Amino acid sequence: IFCQKFWKRNNEGIQSKIVNMATTADFRNGLCIQFNGDPWKIEKFQHVKPGKGPAFVRTKIRNLNTGRLLENTFTSGVKIEIIRVENRKYQYLYSEGNDYHLMNLDNYEQITLQKEFIENCKFLKEGENVEVLFHADQGLPLSASLPSHITLTIEHTEPGVKGNTATNTFKPATTETGASIQVPLFINEGDKIKIDTEKGAYIERVKE
Repeated sequence: IFCQKFWKRNNEGIQSKIVNMATTADFRNGLCIQFNGDPWKIEKFQHVKPGKGPAFVRTKIRNLNTGRLLENTFTSGVKIEIIRVENRKYQYLYSEGNDYHLMNLDNYEQITLQKEFIENCKFLKEGENVEVLFHADQGLPLSASLPSHITLTIEHTEPGVKGNTATNTFKPATTETGASIQVPLFINEGDKIKIDTEKGAYIERVKE
């Protein structure tokens, strides 16, 4: 990765702006880039070298402003602007409509993020920790993510079948956060379960 320095003139004179540049050879999952005027995060990528024609990189990128997932192809070797980002730990306090209030665990400052900024927020319960991704140069939050696994209580589901321990047959259930999820038949109301927040899937029942 290398940097290019651009200059712009304002009322106070000459001001420098450092732009981090890279190429498709630097792609990795989680890398944040500036593309078509918006910040995007690379979710998946694959380098392709066809028998004929130039090589390219097939990607899935997520718009950090809207959450939209886009499949895009980049010509191999093309220059890309990299966004410098940093993760900060926050605690979820409460929500008001689409506004989610979070507190920084280091300095206790609070921020408000809209629902669209938080991945799989349907599994988020009060007091849970989240990681907020910030634009390092602008100081603006870009997205927030839950822990990979989270434990929630089942609020509603049909009664479990006594003695049935099968894990390959599922029924619908509702968690304490209002999220709908498929669980095995032996799960009952009041049970705590571990959930894969990325896949939105049941992992196991948590024993007290």
